[in-house]
Amino acid sequence: MFLHWPVDAARLRALLPEGLELETFDGRAWLGVVPFEMAETRFRLLPKMPTAHRFPELNVRTYVRRGDRPGVWFFSLDAASRVAVEGARFGFGLPYFRARMTCERVGERVRYRSERRDRRGPPATFAADYGLFDVSAQPARQGTLEHFLVERYCLYATHRGRLVCGEIAHEPWRLSPVDVELASNDMTRLLGFPLAGPPASALVARPLDVAAWRY
Repeated sequence: MFLHWPVDAARLRALLPEGLELETFDGRAWLGVVPFEMAETRFRLLPKMPTAHRFPELNVRTYVRRGDRPGVWFFSLDAASRVAVEGARFGFGLPYFRARMTCERVGERVRYRSERRDRRGPPATFAADYGLFDVSAQPARQGTLEHFLVERYCLYATHRGRLVCGEIAHEPWRLSPVDVELASNDMTRLLGFPLAGPPASALVARPLDVAAWRY
C-alpha cells in the first residue's frame, strides 16, 4: 500500500543529503509511508534466505533527483527480519530498523501492525486496516500524481560517507484506490515531522516481482 501526504518542501529539503534535489509535483513535496510484505526473497542465483525470505516491511520515503535521474530517498525502513535489517545496513547503508510486525488477511481486508523494537531509532508504530486491490487495477498514467509517486526505478543512500545509487527493476505497479483505516501512524517521529490527518493519496498495488542491485 502507498500512503502519501503533501508536506512543506523547504522543511523536507533540509533533511536531504548534499547531492540530491527534492522533487515536487505541482509545487508540493510528498512524504510516503509504504507498508508491504517481502516474499521469496533471495540473492541472485542463490536459494531463498533462511529466516529472511518472507517478512513484513514498512518504509518512510520522499522523492528526489540526482542530475537527470529521479529516485527514492528512504528516511527509515522497518522490517521484521533481523537478517534483512543488518544486511541492508552493512551492505548499503540504508536506515533499517528491527520491528515486531504482522501482516494478515482478515476476510476482504488486510490487517497490518508494526512496532519498532530497535534502539538505533526512536519508538514508532503503524497500525492500519485496508482493502485488497481491485481486480481492475491498472498502471498509473504518465504525468499523473500516482505515476510520480510510485514509478521510481532507483534509490539513493549514503554509505560510508558516499552517496550511492541502487537500481530497481519491475513491471509497472497495477494500482487501485483503497479504503484505509489508520489506527496509529507515528512513523515520521524520526524526522520530527508529524503527518496530520488522513493521507491525500491512498493506493493499493498487486504483488509483483522486483529485482534490485547497486553500483
